[in-house]
Parts: sequence; C-alpha cells; structure tokens
Amino acid sequence: MAIPAEFLEELKARVDLVSIVARRVALTRKGREHLGLCPFHQEKTPSFTVNEQKGFYHCFGCGAHGSAIDFVMQADRLEFRDAVASLAALAGLSVPDEDKVRRPEDDQRARLYAVNEAATQCFEAALRATDGRDALAYVRSRDLGRELIGRFRLGYAADGGGLRAALRRDGFSDEIMVAAGLLVRGDDSGRPPYPRFRNRVMFPIADAQGRILGFGGRSLGDAQPKYLNTAETEVFHKGRLLYGLALAGEAARRRRTIIVVEGYMDVIGLARTGIDHAVAPLGTALTEDQLRLLWRLVPEPILCFDPDRAGRRAAMRAAERALPLLRAGIGLRFAFLATDTGDDPDGVARRYPRQFLDRAFTEAVALSDVVLWMETGGVTTFSPEDRAAVEARLRRRLERVGDPDVRAHFLRDFRNRLWQRERRPVRQARGFSPPWRGRWEEPPPVASGGPRVRPPSALAVAERTLLACLLNNPPFYAQAEEALGSLTFSEAGSERLRQALVDVLASDADLSHTELAAALRSRGHGDQVTEVLADPLLAHHRALCREASSEDLEALWRENLAVLRAAAERGGDDDGAGAAAESDEAMRRRQLLKRAALEEGDDEA
Repeated sequence: MAIPAEFLEELKARVDLVSIVARRVALTRKGREHLGLCPFHQEKTPSFTVNEQKGFYHCFGCGAHGSAIDFVMQADRLEFRDAVASLAALAGLSVPDEDKVRRPEDDQRARLYAVNEAATQCFEAALRATDGRDALAYVRSRDLGRELIGRFRLGYAADGGGLRAALRRDGFSDEIMVAAGLLVRGDDSGRPPYPRFRNRVMFPIADAQGRILGFGGRSLGDAQPKYLNTAETEVFHKGRLLYGLALAGEAARRRRTIIVVEGYMDVIGLARTGIDHAVAPLGTALTEDQLRLLWRLVPEPILCFDPDRAGRRAAMRAAERALPLLRAGIGLRFAFLATDTGDDPDGVARRYPRQFLDRAFTEAVALSDVVLWMETGGVTTFSPEDRAAVEARLRRRLERVGDPDVRAHFLRDFRNRLWQRERRPVRQARGFSPPWRGRWEEPPPVASGGPRVRPPSALAVAERTLLACLLNNPPFYAQAEEALGSLTFSEAGSERLRQALVDVLASDADLSHTELAAALRSRGHGDQVTEVLADPLLAHHRALCREASSEDLEALWRENLAVLRAAAERGGDDDGAGAAAESDEAMRRRQLLKRAALEEGDDEA
C-alpha cells in the first residue's frame, strides 16, 4: 500500500532541501534560489537551482527536477521507499507501517479534519446566535468587523452540550470528537464526555493547506487559563503549527517577509491594518520546527514580540534556538515596538497610524545585533580586559552555530565591532558589570552606521506624514489650512518646513508639487523637503501618490492629525508611546457601539 500523503507532506516540510543538496553540490545563493553545478551531468556553467521556498530543485541543462525525495532517489540511487526512510530518519520521523495504512475513506486523519471543520462551522454559527452576544461584543470591542471575523472564522463555544449534539446529528461519534480534542472523557465512565471549550471565543487553527487541525479558545469569564489550546492529537501538534499561516503564506512569499507576533489577536489586529503576512506560535516559544517552516517561506522572518519583559525573554529564546540552525542565506530580524503603555502589536495597530508599524518592521535589527547585546548588555565602552572577556563569551556562544562559515562570519563581525569601539574616545568602564542575564531595560543597540532600533516618535512620523500630504498634493491645502496653521511640530526641521509651507501656499495655493518643492528649496528648506519625499515609507504610501483618491488622502490626514492633537492634550508627550492614544476613550466606545448597531442592522457579524 502507498505511504499516506499526509506523512509525505510532513516529511517534505520537516527536511531542509538546501542542506540535503549541499552535501553533494556547492551552492551559491542568488536571489530567491541557490545555484550550483548539476550533480547529474557534467557542466562547467551552473544551471542547477534549488528553490527553498517551494522545496523544489531543477536543472536547466539536463532537466532533472523534483523534491527532496526525488533528489535522494536520484543522487543515492535509492528506491522511493528507501529514500523516504532515509529522509524520515534524518527528520526524526517513523515511516508508517504499511499493514496499518488505511484506505482514504477510513483514514483517521481525514475524519479528524472533517470533525474539526464541522466544529468550526458550529462555532461560527454560535457567535451569531443569542448565546454568543457576549462573545460578539468582545470581538467587536477589539475593533473587528464582519470581514475579519469571517476571514479568520472566529466563533464561540457555549457552556452547554450544544456542540456535541450538533456534531452527533452530523454523524460524528463521541470517539472521533474525543480524538479531535473537542470533548474530554471524565473519570466517571458512566458520564458522557464533556466539551473542552466552554464560554470561549474560538480561533480555528489551520495548516498551510487551510485544513482545521485544532482550536485556541479565549475565556470570556474568570476561567483559567485565559487561552486554551486543543490538546495534542494525531493532527494537532502546536510546536509544528503557526496561527494564520494559511492566510499569510502567499502574502509572505509575495512580500518576501513574514512577521511573527505572539498571539492570535496580534495576527488579526495587524491584518486589520492591511499587514496580512503575520503569524503567531500557539502560546509557546518558537520551536525548531516553526523556524524551519518560516524559513521555507522567506529567508529572514521578522520577530515582533510584546515590549514587556516576557516578550523580550521570548525574543532571546528565539535567538538561542535559531543559532544551531543557521546557514548561509537565512537569519532572523527583531522588531521592537517601544511604547510607554506597553501595547502589544494589536494595541499598536489600533492606536497608531500604519506607517509606525511599517517603520518598526523596516528598521528591525539583525540576529547578530541581538546576540551581541546578549553578551554586552548594551555597554559600549570597555577596557581591553573586558573586551577580551566579551569576545571569549561570544566565541563560546557561537559554538552552537552549526555552519562553520556562518560561525566564522559572526565572530569576525563581532570582533570588528568590539575593536572599532576602542578607536573612538573611550571612557574606561570601571566597575564593569556582567552582561545582561534575563534583564533588558532597552532594545539592543546596533553597530555604528546601522539602522535605529527604537521606532521613531509617533509624533515625528505623524508630522512628516502631514507634510508629505501637502508636498505631494498642494491643492489639499484648502482643506488643511486651518489645522496646519494652528499646529506646532515637535521636530525643529519639520516645524520650519511647516511654517514655510503655510507661507508659500497661503500666497499661492495653485502651485504644482514640483513648483512647491522648488519654492521651498529656494527658501533654504531643500534638505527637509528631500528628507520627507525620500522617506521610503511615505514615498510608496498609496494615499500619498498623486493619483490617490481624495478620500484616501483625507483619511490619512485625519488619522495623523489626531495623533498630534492627542499629544497636545496629553501635554506634548512626544516619546512615541501614548501620543497616538485616542484622546477620548468614551468617544471611541460610543463609535464602536454605533458601528455594532449599524452592522446588526445590515445583518453583519
């Protein structure tokens, strides 16, 4: 009998095609692929490519192509089953016993997929029922409308036995519901099994193909734990899954990046802003399987954790776990959302303009920066003795890096950074304290000339966005004149440019964008104009292009104007934290209630 397709899919996901091929072929990364001399025919010019994201190799010379299984069969001259067994041993998997392989219609896994899909539909319906009012109110309080609720298939698990009864009517037995983790058998053998999830908002968890494998449930009351996952089942292994992967995979490949956050609501909150390439582990630290899964999609995922101590510890664990797996062409980056209110990514997405998140992701620091921080604690000046000690600790830490070339490059980079610091004016670090051990007061610094770590002030981002609105669309000044004239910007350069804009446009509001820029440059504001127009996150903003609709431009203006006004009410808070908070929380709640009422009137959920 055939080896189950599900096992072959899992095997291909677990093995690293590039590492397997690299045992026989010297590969060089070129764009999204790795290039080398084909091992199956003689050639002098490389025509053999390996696409890690697709798990596929191809030779343009002889036509050889296929997956990791095909490569092992062809390179080692093995039969299919022997090649599968060889790769399974490498991945730590056991090939299913042929005598136990069932026909597709009897396959337990297929029945688990089916019962989970049926349960998802029951949960979705319950969210819209009378008993789901509190759950729906919670979901809407998180600023989620019908489209997002439907896209992520959110639902509600009631307190009673409605799910069991509904699934039994659909032909599912108690045994399959217990096997799927939907029901739990008690100690009393005479008592029917009871639901695992009760009075919880439900988040279906799917694999990359979109099949529902299990659930996460958030308690609406005082029940603990606050978040509860499906127990391990034949198809649900939380250390091998990422929430939102089925929805984020294609967007991640297209953007060549993927954002990793901590929780379900972080993924959904980012999707609300249009960041549709985010995923999250299932309440645990990132595992090796999850890292490999991410690297199959993109070479350098961005980890964005909560800005509290727990989130920073999670980032450190991810860095430690990634080191043994590193090889040329893959890595990690770390984004830090530094806010005094401690907002998680979902909270930042609700409080701040979109470009604040975009900038944080753009300026994410490399794994090497985080490793260096772990051994220096942010100290930037050392005595020679201290520098030697730091270098020794870094060398010991880098012993965990499996790839010798990557290890050598890391060590060379760290040594250069440490000794470059000595060539600057040095303050002898008397009383030098040991490097950070479980404490992180600030995001890690980066090497000289590198990108900033802390995201720029929300005020600075908002101010530049308002300036860009007018620099790209001078006719908009007619609507913006009153607000622009009453503001005072926090950044000196932006404030000078604001005043110049008012002076120029007040006398001639019919200038084109090129004429306006020329007029400002003639007044000595060329550097500020160039800085705003060259900002990549503003230059490519869809609402700032000259073909953008007036509605998009007005919405962007209002959004960023609200940031400045809220900061003024807070007394000029310009550290990028609370400035973007709503100035009137009661007004926000009234708006949510009003929108919920309108949606109910339109039969929306």
